[in-house]
Amino acid sequence: MYKKIILLILVTVFISCKTEKKAKDKVAEQVSNKIEAVSSQIMETAIIYEANIRQYSAEGTFDAFTKDIPEIKKLGVKIIWIMPIFPISETKRKATGGDFASKIKDETERKKALGSYYAVSSFTEINPEFGTIEDFRNLVKTAHKNGLYVILDWVPNHTGWDHTWLKTNPEFYTKGKDGKITHPLKEDGTSIGWDDVADLNYDSKELREQMLKDMTYWIEKENIDGFRCDVAGMVPLDFWQGTVPKLREKKDIFMLAEAWESELLKDNLFDMAYAWDSHHLMNSIAKGEKNAKDWDIYIEKINKQYEKDDILMNFVTNHDENSWNGTIKERFGNAAETMLALSYLTPGMPLIYSGQEYDLNHRLKFFEKDSIPKTKGETWSVLEKLGKLKRENEALHGGKEAASYTRINTDKDETILAFERVKGGNKIIFIANLSNESTSFSIPITDSFNDYMNSSELSLVEDQQVIFKPWEYKILID
Repeated sequence: MYKKIILLILVTVFISCKTEKKAKDKVAEQVSNKIEAVSSQIMETAIIYEANIRQYSAEGTFDAFTKDIPEIKKLGVKIIWIMPIFPISETKRKATGGDFASKIKDETERKKALGSYYAVSSFTEINPEFGTIEDFRNLVKTAHKNGLYVILDWVPNHTGWDHTWLKTNPEFYTKGKDGKITHPLKEDGTSIGWDDVADLNYDSKELREQMLKDMTYWIEKENIDGFRCDVAGMVPLDFWQGTVPKLREKKDIFMLAEAWESELLKDNLFDMAYAWDSHHLMNSIAKGEKNAKDWDIYIEKINKQYEKDDILMNFVTNHDENSWNGTIKERFGNAAETMLALSYLTPGMPLIYSGQEYDLNHRLKFFEKDSIPKTKGETWSVLEKLGKLKRENEALHGGKEAASYTRINTDKDETILAFERVKGGNKIIFIANLSNESTSFSIPITDSFNDYMNSSELSLVEDQQVIFKPWEYKILID
């Protein structure tokens, strides 16, 4: 009897220890899945990555992308912006060429037309093309485990023509003179060309409430970390003023506006807007239409237009630019790496678009399945080095307390762009020949530097002529 009692006690202790271990393991797992709250400090060194799930892999799934998150992290990425993950409307679904898929007679060809991510048929469901909600949750969980944030591409200006609101709440939509719901129009009443979507009317109080409810769902239920809001400037400012503070009450989030309007960055609405002027100017400089003096004018303009703690997203490509306006090589030619470096060295947050890291050199299809290359080449190495510098050197802080930017004048200021970034005792100098011809110039500096990209030493002497090859650039560290 005594032996039985001892055995029972030992079994009880063993089970108790095992249960306790499981409980501790579960707590440890929960702790490891938690991520530090989004903060201004994190934004200083952040790099944002635009994930095109459909085209990122041959499978075009959440799972295929999730597997690569640890690799993407190596580039210094801190925020993953995922293009819309919602179901796409069948009605008026677009095909390559811009026409409706319904006009394609061959069924096999018609099925290839997957439509635009931005023709959303539901804001609270997952596009089955990408996987399941569990697959998406695993993506978010994996990102958080790696210390990366996930923001969703939100489409507040319009919906696809299959959205249930068209039947249940037609008052949510803009109507033409004939009383019929219309697609988005320009101010003069002409078409923008987005006839695969129906325009939302924010005069409706109920629409505003429902939009807030749907956005809140993803924060509270799916643990996402914010939104990139499509054509945010086309939505009334007072909607954002009433909505964003309520979203921020739920969680510390990051908000990116696809817009340039400075008012969207005021009063803690959006954290970041697009540096469209910078992007267009880089394109023009690469073509020889603009020069370094025009860059000076741009910097002067944004310093007046935006407040000191406003953040702009710098980019050489994104989903629109790649598909509609050309590849990096098509637009920049031999100036590509110089412009990429400039997008990192300029105050703000740099963007990497899916495939850019793998030297993507074709225009991705927008309405059909396509895929990016997955071989690491020159661009991967450049992005790794730039990302490391962005993360580790205060002189490249680009958030709400960005490092200073000061132009350094040379005797060839129309061709040579030179500036320094300074913060916390750290200084970085950027010098670039923004032309397709070799340029000899002098710069008023006498000092020796670490030539960062070449891992070598470079000495400059005031009034001594320096020769830069076409599009040559240097990142110099004291």
